[in-house]
Amino acid sequence: MTSRLISWLTAFALFTSGKSLGARTWVVAPGTALSSINDAIARAKPYDTVLVRGGLYREAVVVDRPLTLRGEGRPVLDGEGLRQPVSIRASHVAVSGFRVVRSGSASLEDLAGIKVYNARYVYVFNNDLDSNFFGIYLSNSRLCWVTGNALRAYGEIEQTSGNGIHAWKCDSIFIADNRIRGHRDGIYFEFVTHSRIERNVSIHNVRYGLHFMFSHQDDYTHNTFMYNGAGVAVMYTREVLMRYNTFANNVGASAYGMLLKDIQRSEISDNVFYNNTVAIFMEGCTRSQLERNEFRHNGWAVRIHASCENNLFRHNNFIANTFEVTTNNQLSLNTFEQNYWDHYTGYDLNRDGIGDVPHLPVSLFAMISQQMPYAMMFWRSFGVLLLERAERAIPSLCPDNLRDRSPLMKPYHVAHSKHK
Repeated sequence: MTSRLISWLTAFALFTSGKSLGARTWVVAPGTALSSINDAIARAKPYDTVLVRGGLYREAVVVDRPLTLRGEGRPVLDGEGLRQPVSIRASHVAVSGFRVVRSGSASLEDLAGIKVYNARYVYVFNNDLDSNFFGIYLSNSRLCWVTGNALRAYGEIEQTSGNGIHAWKCDSIFIADNRIRGHRDGIYFEFVTHSRIERNVSIHNVRYGLHFMFSHQDDYTHNTFMYNGAGVAVMYTREVLMRYNTFANNVGASAYGMLLKDIQRSEISDNVFYNNTVAIFMEGCTRSQLERNEFRHNGWAVRIHASCENNLFRHNNFIANTFEVTTNNQLSLNTFEQNYWDHYTGYDLNRDGIGDVPHLPVSLFAMISQQMPYAMMFWRSFGVLLLERAERAIPSLCPDNLRDRSPLMKPYHVAHSKHK
């Protein structure tokens, strides 16, 4: 991580040092001799500044040279539902201070409020984007920053909405301090490597708050994902660090706090999962660590399929979940150790803080309801109560190797226990 941070700082230094001492500022304002942003860009030399005064601008802005494009007084770039308001086709570009609205949409091209093509050292910050198909789109770019933007759309179905911040085939990008709402996916990564996602708030999106596909060696930390259609999905990915995030109120028949599919050698730690239908759903995951997470008030805390193996669950807190763990097979090749389970009814005679008898987090009724969802109508019934009592007397009804042999008697202390 230190080397990656150095590379970002070096990139920023290269970005700022590229400006020549003789750089000029071009002022664009409605009703003046220079009222077109594209005209100002055409006149500008590399590393000049185009300063745009407040007003309404109905043009498709194309930045084709290194420069700073800065709005003053929140000028509005309006795509009128027909075109792409801002296209960046050069490296060493900074865009800030604009309100970008109503991009066009098309079935053959992904139009966005701000789209970056094949560029390096691009900085998009402090903009408001509203009612765009895609919000900010990075295509085949590297060493770019997207920070402090507010993105809002009003999508109702996946087919007619685009993603808030979309990155395709990128490397070493930094996405931080953005607020995203109402898009298809809040943040979408596909073939993106060595990148970071920090302190973003992604809520009320149609599908996922965050969606990873084939994106390796990335970090996402200190983000909030709430009220999204299906939560967060990380798929076909390896070596991802997921820490200090909040996954809350992702509720629905197919909703998850986090969906993990075919990921390898990743770390999921210090996160809060609160009030999700399923906190974590795992399929085809191997050699990953899940530590110091808090699962509170979820329907299912963990659903782990038999296709998962060599994953470690340690020092997690399971509190007030309807079901703690469910699986679809009697065989489990994963390790649970020293977690806190509020359903645990064992004892600690030697007072070392660890239960003297193992805890079986998988209940028989949880497995039945996973296979037959309509069985949930019997939850809290007298028959289910008898079934639970039978499990305590005959624990062999549940997977023998899916148990915590050293359960904690008290919750593991974590600094992130406040949910948002």
